[in-house]
Parts: sequence; structure tokens; C-alpha cells
Amino acid sequence: MAAQIVIPKLGMNMVYATMIEWKAKEGDWVEKGSVVLAIETEKTGWDVVAEGSGFLHILVEEGIQVEVARIVGLIVETKDEFERLQKEPPKEIYASGVKGQEAPSGEVAQFSTQIATGGASKEMPSEGERIRISPVARKMAEEHMIDISKVLGTGPGGRITREDVEKAIEEKKKVEPIQLPPEVSLGKRVKATIPLKGMRKSISEHMVRSLSVSAQLTVMGEFDATDFVKLRENLLSQERTVGVRITYTDLLVFAIAKALKDHPLLNSSLIDNEIKVWEDINIGVAVSLGEKGEKGLIVPVIKNADQKSLVEISKMIKEMVEKAQAGKLMPDDVTGGTFTLTSIGGRGVSYFQTPIINQPESAILGAGPIIERPLVRDGQIVIARMIPFSLTFDHRVIDGAVAENFLFRLKELIATSGLLLV
Repeated sequence: MAAQIVIPKLGMNMVYATMIEWKAKEGDWVEKGSVVLAIETEKTGWDVVAEGSGFLHILVEEGIQVEVARIVGLIVETKDEFERLQKEPPKEIYASGVKGQEAPSGEVAQFSTQIATGGASKEMPSEGERIRISPVARKMAEEHMIDISKVLGTGPGGRITREDVEKAIEEKKKVEPIQLPPEVSLGKRVKATIPLKGMRKSISEHMVRSLSVSAQLTVMGEFDATDFVKLRENLLSQERTVGVRITYTDLLVFAIAKALKDHPLLNSSLIDNEIKVWEDINIGVAVSLGEKGEKGLIVPVIKNADQKSLVEISKMIKEMVEKAQAGKLMPDDVTGGTFTLTSIGGRGVSYFQTPIINQPESAILGAGPIIERPLVRDGQIVIARMIPFSLTFDHRVIDGAVAENFLFRLKELIATSGLLLV
């Protein structure tokens, strides 16, 4: 019986997914629980794992957009089954329950990012015999480019274990590597080549599209955040009572939600020559992925932020960030936004930005690091905590005066903590 590899429905509004990368080739033996396919929805990536062990038969190639419930691959237990499948022309088939499609026998794959661990073995496989190897060992071998057909398995039944692969890696290090000539492109030596695919490709396409479909204008300035900083320090001192560690991002989202309620045109979208002013205030918070942000950027959304307390917003942001870093965000977590905040944070060096609007929204606010600067207040030069901002808005929807009124309200809320907490 064939195990199916099916495009999962990861959210209520999810209709399609893009085939990003098959982790195994046609005819490869894959282990149950190992990641066999990476897919991507409009804004999130997801790993699909094998429900059974066997030979992989690919029905849909990489780079193609397919519907939810589409069966994109099959896993069969024997070579005979695999060869029989290869002789049949590919069919557009769907998992059971999809109207108008008949699903072949088998089970729908379960989806997870966890890779199952396996057992071990002790004999080298003979030619033509499938290689028994644990999923962890296989992944490690792929990462270090180890030929598993030359690895002696020491586990039960000749299964290759993690320890066997680690030994092979150490042996490989002892061999003098062949020095290949460096790649040269446009007259310059190439250090590394990174394919533009997956999340990076999606980000590039979204950014270019955003700039091409809207009239974007960025205004910049500073807010006096002295009172803002004192408010956070007071909240930190009462962390045990508050129940959560409040961040500046939490406070900014809380303040933006209040300002949007007073200036709703910033909370709108231009759709089919109509400006839709949204009742819901759903604020996206840009999150960098990876230790140094090298894995891309994703924007989870805090739904109905204007109806939530500061503590509720703080807890939700922390939950979303954890899910983002673990690769567990669902499409519903990153859709439905009406306004976006992108913040450099305290470790940032750059002061101002020109953030690009997250379509189909009409505005995005960039916030820089809070620093001490001289400020004239009541005729006296004082040292104040200042936070730089950059507001990009769609000039087709929002005029300069409307943007300035929104920023003035935000300035009041940040400069006077009493107003923020009312």
C-alpha cells in the first residue's frame, strides 16, 4: 500500500502552496518520519514528512504551485511497485474528501518538522539492496556529503547509525581535500553561491511587487521617548506582578493600535479602485529569522490589537516570535494584517529606514534604536531618550496631512505615558 505525500491545509484561507524542494530524488529510499518535501504558502514555509518508509515516486516537480490536498508524491515499499508507478503517466490526484477527485489507496501523510530517530545495523548492503539507515544518520550524511553506500552499518540488521556516519565524517577529514579552482563570475572570484528560492525568493518578489503597485512615500523624524522609557522601567520593576516582561515592541504595538483607532485611514487598503477602511486593527510585527537574521524575515500578525491589553499583546508577540523562530507559524498567523511595525531594536546601528509596505496594507512604521540625544525643552537643553521613526505610506490612499496627524497622535502617546495607559 502506497503512502501519500499530500499538500496540507495549514490555514482556513489556504488554497495553494508552492513546491519548493524535494529532499530526496526520484527512486530514493526514504524513512518514515524524515522530511521529504519543503513547501511554501504565501508567507510561510513548511516541511512535509514521510508517513511510511519506501521508495519515493514524485508526481509534481519543484517550483509548481499546487492546490491543497493535491497528492504530489507516493512512497511504495517494493521496487516492483515503484517501477509500475513509473510506467504510469502522472495524474492530478487528491486526498480523499476533495470533491470531484478520487484518491488512490493509502494514507494521508502527517505533517511535522520533527525528524524521527531510528535504530541501527551491522552489515554493508550488497549491490542492488536498499540501504538501511536512520533518518538522523541520513540527514547528517547529506549535510557532510558522505556516500552512505560506503558506510558500514553497526546497528541491528546492518542499519547505519548516527555513530557510523560520525565515524565516516572523521575519516573523511583525514583525507587531503582536492583544491578546486575558485569559481569566477564577471571577472571576480565567487566565495559562495546562494540560490534565490524559498523564503528569500518570496521576500524579493513581495518587495518588488509592493514598490511596483503603490505610490510609496517615507517621512522620518524622532519621538521624545523619555517618558516611554520610564514607563517600561516601571513595568519591568513590577514584572512579577504584571506577569510578563514588557518590551518596547509591546508598547509600540499598544500605542499604534490606539493611534490607528483615532486615524483609521492608516488602517486601510486600496482594492479594485476602492479604499477599504478596516474595522479590525491587526498589526503585523516583523521578525528576523536566524541568529543574525540570515534566514529571512516574516511578519506574524497580532489580531484585534486595539481590543487587547498591554499584557495580552506582550504574551501574543512572544508566542508568535517563538513560533517564528521554530518554524511553526501557520498561514493564519501571518495573514490578515492591516498595518505593520518593523523595529531595528536596541542593537541596531542605522537610525532611519525606508521600509516597504506589506501589501495590501497602506502603511508601515519603522522604529530605530532608542538613544540619548540633546533636546531643547522649555528653553533648556536637556538629555532626552529619542526614538527615530520612518513611516512609509501609500500616497494614493493617504495624504501627507493625514499621515502627520497620525504621527502627532503617536507622538503624544509615546511622550506621555499617562495618555498611553488611559
